[in-house]
Parts: sequence; structure tokens; C-alpha cells
Amino acid sequence: MSSPSTPTRGRPARLDRARTLETALDLLNQSGLDALTMRRLADAMGVQAGALYRYFATKQDLLTAMAERMLEGVSTSAQAEGGDWSERLTTLARAQRTALLAHRDGARVFAGTHATGPSVLGFADTFVGVLREAGFQDEAAARALYTVVNYTVGHTLEEQAALQAEDGDPEAVSALREAVTTDTYPHLNATLPTLTSTDFTRLFEFGLDLIIEGLRARHAPSSAK
Repeated sequence: MSSPSTPTRGRPARLDRARTLETALDLLNQSGLDALTMRRLADAMGVQAGALYRYFATKQDLLTAMAERMLEGVSTSAQAEGGDWSERLTTLARAQRTALLAHRDGARVFAGTHATGPSVLGFADTFVGVLREAGFQDEAAARALYTVVNYTVGHTLEEQAALQAEDGDPEAVSALREAVTTDTYPHLNATLPTLTSTDFTRLFEFGLDLIIEGLRARHAPSSAK
């Protein structure tokens, strides 16, 4: 049986936008963003590189479409959870992180794009809508969107980089332990167990909670405090 990324033997390769995106995501998961080129994508699809430009004028266009695809269905699934504004925002942020973690270098792809498709804009509209419905001013709702999304993407960038390092990069951890001595950096030394922890979910939740509580304290209407 042939895979979606491999043309059936004896038949010309079928090229369309959806299949191109699926193949690009497959290559991303296999080899990472740095190895994803238009030529390699064309080879995987059994076509000439020029054929891809029918759907994506540049590699950046391809990456933007990939970012859009990554967030497909995220806002819909998060909306189903319900809860008050803070619970709904937390659900949206968690869902975005999960969507990016589902793909190797997912956060790197997303961070370098400005997608304007229904998945990304739908996510943003849902997020801002939750806050506006809770009584937040428009400016505060928009800035909260940027704050939470930038935190989520930035955290996931670091998380994926650490996860992809061989065996959690034990040499880097060892070097940190040797450098952070009690005499030189007593406060860092005291917190080394946390600083070297690989519990990224717990770290993400801590930061997200700080943002939510900050929003509650600074911008929420009196009825929502």
C-alpha cells in the first residue's frame, strides 16, 4: 500500500494543496524545520520543485499554511469545555500548546508566520471574544491575546528545543550544576532541582496562572474579581 506522501507506482504523482501540506508536515515531523526545503518536499511527492509554486509562491507561504493547519479545530474543541473566562482562556492556551507540540518544531513554524486563515483567526477571535463577553475593554482583550499567545509559543519553543536535545542534554545540565555553586550563586544553587527539571507542563501552568491572575487583578470588571 502506498503512503499519502508516496505516489503510486506507475502513475503520475497527484498534486494538490491538501496533499502538499500533509507531506510537508510529515517531513517536518521526520526531520525538523531546518531540513524541510521545497526541493525535498517535491522529491517526496514525486514532482518537480516548480510544480509546488502553483500552490505556495514561497517557502514562507508554505510555512504559513502549515501553521494554519496545526491550529485546525483548536478553538472549536476548546469552546466545548465551558467554564468562566479564566478557565476558558486556560483551556485555549493549553490547546494551542498541545497543537504545537504535536509537530516537531511546531512552535518554530508558528512563530515565524502570520496566518490569516480560519483556524488561526478563529482561535484569536474566540480568545478575544471570551474576554469581551466577560466585560474586558477591547484594548485589554487584544493585549491579553498577544501576551498569552506569545507566552505559549515562546515556552513551547524552549520546550521543544530541550526535548529534541539528545537525552535531555545531560552535559548541559551537568555543566549548570558545576557552574552554580553555593559560594558563587547561592540562590540559584538552592533552586537547582527546579531549574533543571524537565516537567515542562508544570512550568507552563505556573506561568499561565501568573498571567491569568494578573489579568484578573488589573483588568477584570468588579463583578468578575
